[in-house]
Amino acid sequence: MIIAPSLLAANIGKLAAETIRAEKAGAQWLHLDIMDGHFVPNISFGPEVVRVLRPLTRMFLDVHLMCSRPEILLESFAKAGADQMTVHVELGDRVTPLLWKIKALDKRVGLAINPPTSMSHLEPYLGQIDLLLIMTVNPGFGGQPFITETLPKIQQASEWRREKKIDCRIEADGGIDFHTAAECAHAGADTFVSGTGLFKRRNFRAALRKMQKIVDAQARSRS
Repeated sequence: MIIAPSLLAANIGKLAAETIRAEKAGAQWLHLDIMDGHFVPNISFGPEVVRVLRPLTRMFLDVHLMCSRPEILLESFAKAGADQMTVHVELGDRVTPLLWKIKALDKRVGLAINPPTSMSHLEPYLGQIDLLLIMTVNPGFGGQPFITETLPKIQQASEWRREKKIDCRIEADGGIDFHTAAECAHAGADTFVSGTGLFKRRNFRAALRKMQKIVDAQARSRS
């Protein structure tokens, strides 16, 4: 079970210090939401942020490309030091070449789905990915409330993974706090992106440990 603090909720004026803070708190992954102002109505980070942060941390850099044209960014993020790049299933016919491009860059491959999109769109790609990201809010802005109706999507992903014997992580992203992390873990998620639920806490380490204990307990209860 992995907790991935989301840099989108960090102090934007202190990204280097906030990254170090997350690692010192015990985080294994750092999630970076890349927004282009077109696929989603917001703009966030570019490859230069990853390039600057990469030497500062050993954390796994989990790059989520909420972009209309991720193909023009993949090489830049790979060179900057991303460990994993996730694109959206809503990109349709471009998904397969994007997944292959990420693999060719020797990076782990993720595929994300937005709340309104049917899970049937994901099924053809299940054998090609390392991570399946279930958006539990509508993407574009941090701090949104969790959409409870997305929990069946996590359950479906978990069933597919078990039935088809697929080796991929299931990541929940959006509105993740102590309560919703437990719900997602119970539904079958094993990776949890939390922004305001961690970065806005005065004691980051204590909050991270509490969330880790909660999801670990849910994992034990499922096994």
